[in-house]
Amino acid sequence: MPPPVLLPRGVDPLLGIFTGCLAYYLYETNPRTSLPADQRLATLIQWKWAKWQLERNNKLAALEREGETTFPK
Repeated sequence: MPPPVLLPRGVDPLLGIFTGCLAYYLYETNPRTSLPADQRLATLIQWKWAKWQLERNNKLAALEREGETTFPK
């Protein structure tokens, strides 16, 4: 006889992800262990996103300039 199943297969990974996110949130917001504002995950994500957008815009501008020289109007 198989052992009893407490959680379905699909719910277990979701519970793990939720628990991990909640633990990290509590780690960042706990007054004893709180990180400085510039070292939080949200700040890092905003910095990475801005950096990615700048690189993408530079690459697109370079492609547009290259296209204008290759195919003049």
